[in-house]
Amino acid sequence: MKILLINPFGSNWVEGREDKTETAIRMAPMGILSIAAYLEQRGVETALHDCRGPVTLVGTADVMSRVAEFKPDMVGFTAVTSSFLNAYSQAEAIKQAAPHIKTIVGGVHVSALRGRILEQYPAIDYLVTGEGEKAMAELAAGAEPGTIQGLVYRLGAEIRDNGLRTDLVELDSLPFPAYHKLEGFPKSFEAALFNYPKAPSATIISSRGCPYQCSYCDRSVYRRSFRFNSAEYLYEHMAFLKKNFNVRHVFFYDDLFTFNRERIEKFCTLLLQRPLGMTYNCAVRVGHIDDALLKMLKASGCWMVSLGIESGAPEILARHKTKVDFNEMKTTVARIQKAGIRAKGLFMMGLPGETEETVKMTTDFINGLGLDDMNMTKFTPFPGSPIYQNILEEGTFEEKWELMNCLNFVFVPKGIGSKDRLDDLYKQFIKQFYTGRNWTRKFVPLLFKSPDSARRLFTNLPTFLRIKSDFEPKRK
Repeated sequence: MKILLINPFGSNWVEGREDKTETAIRMAPMGILSIAAYLEQRGVETALHDCRGPVTLVGTADVMSRVAEFKPDMVGFTAVTSSFLNAYSQAEAIKQAAPHIKTIVGGVHVSALRGRILEQYPAIDYLVTGEGEKAMAELAAGAEPGTIQGLVYRLGAEIRDNGLRTDLVELDSLPFPAYHKLEGFPKSFEAALFNYPKAPSATIISSRGCPYQCSYCDRSVYRRSFRFNSAEYLYEHMAFLKKNFNVRHVFFYDDLFTFNRERIEKFCTLLLQRPLGMTYNCAVRVGHIDDALLKMLKASGCWMVSLGIESGAPEILARHKTKVDFNEMKTTVARIQKAGIRAKGLFMMGLPGETEETVKMTTDFINGLGLDDMNMTKFTPFPGSPIYQNILEEGTFEEKWELMNCLNFVFVPKGIGSKDRLDDLYKQFIKQFYTGRNWTRKFVPLLFKSPDSARRLFTNLPTFLRIKSDFEPKRK
């Protein structure tokens, strides 16, 4: 059995503009790297293809060349909402050229929509919903489709859904992701500028799921379960990346890295007792971080902490983010910085209930935080999120999957006059933050704290200047 795993590029651009995202950031596809390693461990021959452009621009030639070279029995795609149509275009081309190859799509988008996908997209044979390691291994072993938990499949003209997988993998039993199958890893996979001190960097996801249920989060894959790797596993994972790829900085992309305090205390202790000479970033949630733990994070190499704040308007936060004390947000940022760790705020504009007044409140709130960095995404109602069910009651929604990437406003809340006005408010916000005194006084020191970022910035300066122009508000 031979399986080719494909990460479709998707639609990673702002509508109507040249895609320049890979100059700024390119992340490794962690989901299929884990599946590739799991299959390899069980003797399944796998290959991985990471697409470098959307089908609309580059076509399917590279994918078809890889299929012809590798001659797989199955081709598996991972897909978020914005990349699903790219995955389907590639699946169609594969089916036309080699009808015997089974096509499989997994990921958050199909986990949310399930059988509706097979009803509309005939070139797909199977959907793997939820986490994919066990289901893919069972397919590779030739198990009957009806016996595979989490599988949605065709039986003649009928579509069958085997429901949710209940026998989830023990995370510490997983092999480390198959980073070696990524061409150019790690140097070709670069993080956001000034989000790390030294290159190369890599990504680790050390937990699955979240016990909270915010309105905008799609929990179709892991539901409300929450599992995590042990401290020992994390340490060995970092050591593996250092030894095999000379990685110097790690991004922990967990929703709740510090949720289990005992695990993080032990992890920090291991790094202090047996230093790896590496740094790392992680994300925390208000209520799951204190001064003693921050001190341990700093001592063990934590460089930056991200904090999901979402909005500076209490009524927006109360409606959409569960169990968060609004007043604690500001004190948490101050405590992170007092510990000597950079604080990055994560925000979202355009949530249901948003008005020009709440946007101003968020702007004022951020200006008072003194953040070291921030990221403002454009609210996108994904199919598996609670808010999706009643989104049409909240404003206007253009459900155009290829634009649902948090870089385009596909939803406009009732309190905002138009999509153009929302875009203008967004651009004004971005410009104000990155030209404000707080950011500008911190920028020059960053050139020395993150020399690789400085090199990338000046090497690709024309591209970054064009990106900057994308955020210029329209002149009236």
